[in-house]
Amino acid sequence: MLAPGVETIGELEVIGYLRRIAEGDESILVIDSRTPDWVAKGTIPGAVNIPWTSFNPAGGADLISIGEILEERLNAQNLQGLWDFSRAKTLVMFCNGMWCGQTPNSIKNLLNFGYPAHKIKWYRGGMQTWEILGLTTAKPVE
Repeated sequence: MLAPGVETIGELEVIGYLRRIAEGDESILVIDSRTPDWVAKGTIPGAVNIPWTSFNPAGGADLISIGEILEERLNAQNLQGLWDFSRAKTLVMFCNGMWCGQTPNSIKNLLNFGYPAHKIKWYRGGMQTWEILGLTTAKPVE
């Protein structure tokens, strides 16, 4: 378990979330947490790239930029310095694989900002397992 309340999911659950997005559910976002050089090699179809560095203050991410991502991409609301996550998206997050620390870093930082653990899903197998299983990959959306 990565953190209390954060669910670890497998390929079938990821596919289920992708299906819901394809059917118009805008309350879900599948996030590839890898840096753009990794994502350029291929990602899970429908995933968006928000690199782990974007949420990492220790790595240079500034609070204003993090706040913009929380509001514009993840649907959180900033209420005069307090965050309201009641309408925040359910995040399905992955990186290179179970050995990779990029998504765990993002998740821990999101939790530190108050993002609700129950709205974060961790696809621990990541791209390594996805590709080993022969599942479809695509060039990044962005």
